[in-house]
Amino acid sequence: MNKNNINKNLLLTIAIAAITLVGCEEVKRTPGTVYMPDMAYSRAYESYADHSNLAAKGIHYDNLPVAGTIARGKEMPFPYAKDKAGDTTNYNASKLVPNPIDSLVGRDIAEAERLYLVNCGICHGAKLDGNGPLYKDGNGPYAAKPASLVGDAKYENMPAGQMFYSIAYGKNLMGSYAAQLNKRQRWMIIKYIKNKQKK
Repeated sequence: MNKNNINKNLLLTIAIAAITLVGCEEVKRTPGTVYMPDMAYSRAYESYADHSNLAAKGIHYDNLPVAGTIARGKEMPFPYAKDKAGDTTNYNASKLVPNPIDSLVGRDIAEAERLYLVNCGICHGAKLDGNGPLYKDGNGPYAAKPASLVGDAKYENMPAGQMFYSIAYGKNLMGSYAAQLNKRQRWMIIKYIKNKQKK
């Protein structure tokens, strides 16, 4: 090996050593003012750990989802609560709530009809004419004739949102069906009724 190669290798070794030493110095950072300290310095905790002492540490954690959020797979909530006795504010406002079900296809048609017959047909009749088994042309155990959902302009023009309100909370002599029908089923029945009204 000649002297030039030795000098080159020596210089290369010294350069690599110098770069390594300079690069290995401890990095010192001073962030100055931190805009959002909770995000800059995370206070992570275990999901199933005891959270009873977090308030003492100045951490707000109530174990509830953020207000206004909806769990995956859940339906949009109906935006109006039941009116107090003598008030119709929410009932009238429910006119603006559209039916989220655009159309019924396949099995949904049969299921909507089945739900109607089981829950509504007993009063409103299989033909939606208000002549169900409980009324039977006035010969049944129910003296007052239920609403005719077809052939009566009042109910044919009733918006889907008001129908939902009536099914969910009850209206006049009709009781609430919230315990029997979930929100999707209520909307399905309303779509079924609206389709029958169009015919």
